[in-house]
Formats: sequence, structure tokens, C-alpha cells
Amino acid sequence: MSPPNTDTQQRIIDAARELIYARSYADVGVAEICEHAGVQKGSFYHFFPSKRDLTLAVLDAHHLAFKEHMIDRAFADDVPPMARLLRFAKLVYEFQKQLKKESGRVLGCPVGNLANEMASHDEAIREKIEQLFHKAQVNVRLVLKEASKAGDLPGVNLDATAQAMFAYFEGVMMLAKTQNDPEVLRKLLPAMAQIRIPSQR
Repeated sequence: MSPPNTDTQQRIIDAARELIYARSYADVGVAEICEHAGVQKGSFYHFFPSKRDLTLAVLDAHHLAFKEHMIDRAFADDVPPMARLLRFAKLVYEFQKQLKKESGRVLGCPVGNLANEMASHDEAIREKIEQLFHKAQVNVRLVLKEASKAGDLPGVNLDATAQAMFAYFEGVMMLAKTQNDPEVLRKLLPAMAQIRIPSQR
């Protein structure tokens, strides 16, 4: 059983994560987060000096959930390397489709959403998002490296290709959110596996 303080802190993080993802950073205030978490404002400020500090914790929570529910499942080595990218696309589509069924909306990438809203306004949040985006690209880079060793990606710049694939993923997520249509993900995300950036000669 978690100590009471740990439980309270986690409830605040979970409440903020849910509210900000469903709406936006600017649209969700500390009072609403506390109400949603069932805690007093004093408890909030005991754990988080500011909403920014809470948002940094929320970003870490998003990353951990993404790794557990998407990355670890998609990139398990029971299928060939490039097939893992296709499985990743399928898992993301299924998740966003379920969100649409439950909430009526495609919510997109929670980290990407905060990047669009906050990266030019708050340097600490921008730096955290940059770190998390880099971690996500590392997983793609490892898949590409394995495929390259197998001879499937001759003449490809693996770092640039991983970055381009991730940029494509974030763009498709934004398009699906804008159109409020998870079928955009089903149609477009698999093409991520076809992206190739040639090595410089």
C-alpha cells in the first residue's frame, strides 16, 4: 500500500494528466485539478510549487504510460524489425479509436499537444518535451538499426530516418485530431515505415 503522501501526489498527477489531455494546459487551472483529484490546494502546493512543475511530472507520466502500453508492446522482438513499426501504427490507431468512442474526440498525442501549446512559451516544458521526443526516436532508431544489419535498409541515414518517421507520426496525429477522425491514422500511419532518408555520399 502506498503511503498517503505518495497517493495524494499521484492523484494530483493523474487528475492533471486527464484534464490537460482532454482539453489544454491553458484551459485547466489548479483549483479544477485539486477538485478532480479530491485534494486541497495546500496539498497541491506541498508537492508542486507551480502548475509548470506539475506539468513536468505529467509529461513524465505520459511517457511512462506510452512506453508501457505502446512502445514495449509494439517493439517487442517477436516480429521482424519493420513489422514492429506497422504494429505500432495499429496500436496507436486502436487506442485513438477507443478514445473517440468514449469521449467523442480524437485527442492526439498528449506530448505533441503540449509541444504545440507550450514549447514557445515555457523553456522548462520545451526542454522536457524535447527529451521525451528524443527517447521516442531512440526506439525507432533501434528498430532501423536492426533492419539495417539484416540488409533491409541499404544506404539509409538511420538517425535522419528515425527523426523523419517520428515527425511524420506527430503530423498524422495532429491531422487526425484536427479532423476528429481516427481513420486518418489507419490510412496514413503505416506509411511511416516506408520513409527513407538516404545517407550522404
